[in-house]
Amino acid sequence: MKRIHLIVIAVAMSLAGCRKEDRPDPDPTGSVPPSSTSQVFVDLAEMPYDSLSKYGFFQGPMSGMQPSEGVLPFAPINALFSDYAKKSRFVWMPPGVSATYESDSSALVFPDGAVLIKTFYYDGVQPDNGRRILETRLLFRRNGGWEFADYRWNEEMTEAVYDMTGQNVPITFTDDAGTSHDVIYRIPTETECLTCHRKANAPVPIGAKPQNMNATFAYADGPMNQLDKWVSQGYLNGGLPSTINTVADWTDSSLPLNDRVRGYVDINCAHCHTDGRYCDYRPMRFSWMQTTDPAMLGVCVPPHQPLLPIHSHIVKPGNLEKSLLYYRINSGEDGIRMPLLGRTLIHEEARQLIADWIGSLNETCE
Repeated sequence: MKRIHLIVIAVAMSLAGCRKEDRPDPDPTGSVPPSSTSQVFVDLAEMPYDSLSKYGFFQGPMSGMQPSEGVLPFAPINALFSDYAKKSRFVWMPPGVSATYESDSSALVFPDGAVLIKTFYYDGVQPDNGRRILETRLLFRRNGGWEFADYRWNEEMTEAVYDMTGQNVPITFTDDAGTSHDVIYRIPTETECLTCHRKANAPVPIGAKPQNMNATFAYADGPMNQLDKWVSQGYLNGGLPSTINTVADWTDSSLPLNDRVRGYVDINCAHCHTDGRYCDYRPMRFSWMQTTDPAMLGVCVPPHQPLLPIHSHIVKPGNLEKSLLYYRINSGEDGIRMPLLGRTLIHEEARQLIADWIGSLNETCE
């Protein structure tokens, strides 16, 4: 997708420049007091706080998740499947600093003090058919590295407390199509967080990549491309290329089937199936940039460890029964399902997508 930045970036950088001049330099101790118009308070020396409300990320009742000034909502084009849980995402940065662009497929390079905020919840929760907020995960930057902080919400949804020990939460909910689901939602431990958010044994963000953010978001003051919004907010210092190799929205049925599959596995599988990550010993490389090669998707590639004798290939064109990838996508069992963590339910829409794609392939495997 092409993006025209000449006028937008010039204006946005001018605004960002004015904004930075008006902001005080960050306190060298890491404490960022709230301004006269913002209630956010982040003290890196004291984080993580024992309760979510102490940060001031939300204004009004916490359950409304209305962001305070400077807390910017965003949404990736494709999101990790988490047993049909819904997610609200926000970013906050201290005054006078911003993220930088490295490449289309790399996470933005964030400054110390940046906080990525993600809240998980279900609508249609039974027996009242209401909303249940379960957890808010923070990924914050301190001393040049990322750290986790997870907050578990109380049943009244008035507060969330710091807890990295993990918990299973039984939920019965009705989805938008009227289908009822029973799920044991997993709030992860710190070790489980690191399994997916790991690069060279250090925590990293997954979804905050230009290729997965180059889309329009409906902000309170009007729709705008998210990357341009970050520039205008002073959260991104510009330097974006005029063209970004943007992922395909896997839910968009008007796009080519192969591209939709590539978009899905990029966000759901590539964080482990990449060099230096949890499953780097497997032959597939599921990132958007690499799956232009069908072999990176497993097409005609023999499995490293076939789960059943019939699994002749990771993807056997035209044959679901012999395709190990489909077998894993179509399972919710421990040790079989993929991804390993973050889900117990079968993602039915993705299962159908993968089935349609495999059925459309006509390559002959040697």
